[in-house]
Amino acid sequence: MTDLSAFGHDPLWLILIKAVGIFVFLLLTVLAAILIERKLLGRMQMRFGPNRVGPKGLLQSLVDGLKLGLKEGLIPAGVDKPIYLLAPIISTVPAFMAFAVIPMGPVVSIFGHQTPLQLTDLAVAVLYILAVTSIGVYGIVLAGWASGSTYPLLGGLRSSAQVISYEIAMALSFATVFLYAGTMSTSGIVAAQDGTWFIFLLLPSFLVYVTSMVGETNRAPFDLPEAEGELVGGFHTEYSSLKFAMFMLAEYVNMTTVSALATTMFLGGWHAPWPINMWDGANTGWWPLLWFTGKVWAFLFLYFWLRATLPRLRYDQFMALGWKLLIPVSLVWIAIVATARSLRNAGQPALGTGLIIVGMLVALVLAAALLRTVRPKAVREVPVQLNEPTSFPVPPLPTTKAKEILNDVVKRPQQ
Repeated sequence: MTDLSAFGHDPLWLILIKAVGIFVFLLLTVLAAILIERKLLGRMQMRFGPNRVGPKGLLQSLVDGLKLGLKEGLIPAGVDKPIYLLAPIISTVPAFMAFAVIPMGPVVSIFGHQTPLQLTDLAVAVLYILAVTSIGVYGIVLAGWASGSTYPLLGGLRSSAQVISYEIAMALSFATVFLYAGTMSTSGIVAAQDGTWFIFLLLPSFLVYVTSMVGETNRAPFDLPEAEGELVGGFHTEYSSLKFAMFMLAEYVNMTTVSALATTMFLGGWHAPWPINMWDGANTGWWPLLWFTGKVWAFLFLYFWLRATLPRLRYDQFMALGWKLLIPVSLVWIAIVATARSLRNAGQPALGTGLIIVGMLVALVLAAALLRTVRPKAVREVPVQLNEPTSFPVPPLPTTKAKEILNDVVKRPQQ
């Protein structure tokens, strides 16, 4: 049974402190992430990035947020006004709610009261996160539908396709974690990784989840709902001022939430990495909060790196990746992990090494198939015949002799 005895005993003032602490942590992470992303993209593209506002541009994110809040909010004619105004709220609020069950550290002392560095926990905490993040995507769908414009509507439809495709793959990647940890509680999953992290035991699930979390948050190369190249701005084309800022806030908070969930499910949560874990006090006190934050920022850096490296996928590549690759591989891997779990329950010797080897083989197959899916197909060359009859009133193409005469005329010095 999942041990949740440490939760549910905090006084109201402590609950408020922890809730405000999570809110401030997410806001500061968003401000830092926007600035660091722009700096990193600038360096990767051989330019400086923000360097004007504040010392070396450190206040650029704060000034941009203030600017968006002070701009005039325009509401286009023809929108469904109640849903149009409600959509940014639907996107933003669930992004903060999902962080309530993320364990950020062990039991610590806050003003003399012993409490875990986690707002609360549930026996089905991971399912709660999936449900809340799914609700957040409906804000994008409703924003596209309520805008009364073509491009936002197409962006909303693409977002609904992403929800259906990648939520399934993400949930299947969690199934193996549930099987191996024996619980759906986030604190219980972290406790189950006290010895070996699940990234080593369940590597294919980790790869499927990392791919799904990028698609779930609409980030490059999966930013199809807001594709500036073909949809102007996608679902938020008709939004401005504070409403647009709320969509951007929801995007970066969702990135932080799924990164924290990846840390919890596969990287040992707040447990210290090797060789720091060899220190006796590494997993006690407030130190685990530092290890947790570092792991979350490692995933955020992956987001920035992908944006600077990969071009946007086509819609057919996007659908093929979810339905033809991630979901079938997840189903096969679940069968393998369930078999190993059954053998362990039946008293068989430890199968950890064998599971790691099989997981590495499945991960190699998944990585090869992933590269093959996103790799651009070779363009088939079609032979062109000169003077081929067409139904269009175009002049005939020049023959080889005519090309030679034209070249002689061009090369001849001007008289």
